[in-house]
Amino acid sequence: MFYASYRSIAVTMLMLLTVVIRGQNPRPVPSVPADYQAWWTAGHLSRIDPSKVRHRDLVLYLEQLKTAGVRVEEVGRSLAGREIYQMEFGRGPLKVFLWSQMHGDEPTATSALVDLFHYWQSHRDDPRVAEMARQLTVRAVPMLNPDGAELFQRRNLQSIDINRDARRLVTPEGRLLKRLRDEWQPEIGFNLHNQNIRTAVGDSGRQAIMSLLAVAHDEARSDNPGRVRAKKVCSTLYRVLSGSIPGQIGRYDDTFNPRAFGDLISQWGTPVVLIETGGWFGRPEMDLVRLNFVALAWTLQELAQGGVDRADPAVYDSIPYNQSGGMVPLIIRGATVHNRFRDGRFEVPSYSADIGVNIEGPRATIQDLGDLGGFAALDEFDARGLHVTVARGTLRTGGEANLLFYKSARAKTIDWSVPDLETRFPPDATFRQGRWTGRESLQKADPVRQ
Repeated sequence: MFYASYRSIAVTMLMLLTVVIRGQNPRPVPSVPADYQAWWTAGHLSRIDPSKVRHRDLVLYLEQLKTAGVRVEEVGRSLAGREIYQMEFGRGPLKVFLWSQMHGDEPTATSALVDLFHYWQSHRDDPRVAEMARQLTVRAVPMLNPDGAELFQRRNLQSIDINRDARRLVTPEGRLLKRLRDEWQPEIGFNLHNQNIRTAVGDSGRQAIMSLLAVAHDEARSDNPGRVRAKKVCSTLYRVLSGSIPGQIGRYDDTFNPRAFGDLISQWGTPVVLIETGGWFGRPEMDLVRLNFVALAWTLQELAQGGVDRADPAVYDSIPYNQSGGMVPLIIRGATVHNRFRDGRFEVPSYSADIGVNIEGPRATIQDLGDLGGFAALDEFDARGLHVTVARGTLRTGGEANLLFYKSARAKTIDWSVPDLETRFPPDATFRQGRWTGRESLQKADPVRQ
């Protein structure tokens, strides 16, 4: 009888405990970065390569977000009168402010922000997103410099670098950014940029696909609570990015710049994290959008759930500094060069040299000639046994890299001085406007490491 009563009491208590647990809001189960990658691949809203997105395209994206229920409002105008918008999600006490494309030719994060807000709105009933919305209020200004974006140029129509206008506030776009920050007083800011694709991670010879910076608030680059928080955010970003691009994340130069918005916003009381997206050799632009989306989605989730507070700032401090310009997009190694320079009867004889080529979109130029053994490249081509010249003009530094390749067996039969060289002597391969033709028939070099 005693055993039966004890069993009855135990069952009753277990039932009561079950009711209590079910009545509580369950703590959201943390997702993993792969979840975000899978969602972006299946459901991202951005469909245009970021470099081709103009203001009218952003407006169409934002109209779709607005229709879905995202709060989108016009907060200002550019010098030419183009609307500048702000998106908002969440109702939590911790205020997060992001802005992108204050340099008009640095577009990747604009598309990532569109996808981020699209994800949150379409998954607002997911416990993870609902928890984030309870903890954070996130505001984002995509495309702060729409006039620059329209021309795909760094500066605004006054030809002023908005990111160097934090003191004088000559630009309407800069004045708007300061007003939005001052009126709202966010606890953390994200300044989203693109960096030179030639940036390397330290002296590793590896391309810096992403770079991070916990922005300094003073010339001494001292740590106050705000900068420590920014370092913890960077440590979180570093860990999630390392899952996709290990060894290709750099630390941006943290010298204090009294003209720059990130530095002065940090000084005004909002610690700022700078994210610089570089190039990803051989990969399409949209892969960089996905990388930004995953990094931001995961890190803001961690910020909401306390993961950032537990992060180790020493992880950030251990990231190697960037080496700006440390990479050459293409090095052609050991070519026999015919530069086709003539002065009367004098012509430059052929010589052996490496050719460094800079590639920016469809334009390719000769960056350097000679011994480039100490340089790392995104791509290398072994041209030993090949003769290289240009289709027109002279092969020289700063000139267009419209290159013609000939196998050595044909070299003695070619008149290098004729103006219609390519027509009279069709090359075995060409490289022009950043693209190869016939390369597969020639030997590709292994990376040279010296």
